[in-house]
Amino acid sequence: QVQLVESGGGLVQAGGSLRLSCAASGRALSSYIMGWFRQVPGKEREFVAAISRGGGRTNYADSVKGRFTISRDNAKNTVFLQMNSLKPEDTAVYYCAADQHYYSDGDYLSRQLNVYDYWGQGTQVTVSS
Repeated sequence: QVQLVESGGGLVQAGGSLRLSCAASGRALSSYIMGWFRQVPGKEREFVAAISRGGGRTNYADSVKGRFTISRDNAKNTVFLQMNSLKPEDTAVYYCAADQHYYSDGDYLSRQLNVYDYWGQGTQVTVSS
């Protein structure tokens, strides 16, 4: 079982940047497909980005494509979300999540919440206009 802890959230002006980190413990990060999700109060948690175990493949929500970059450092057991050109609508609590499944056709970078097995506690990102 892996434990996930997010950090790096905060308050930033529109157009600014933040880098979120998700540190894993208890088991090697390389064992998991990793994802980032976000949630605004009163709304469903939504997919932001996902990355394969080796880091060679990524998947992004259309709303963040070209502005956000997911990456990972398996040696440091950490996954990152670099967020540039932030907009007020990016304001949310951001969660990292781990998918432990192995798929027959290689890593499947799901956008579905129920595919992910482990979740962090979240970090707040607030973008002011």
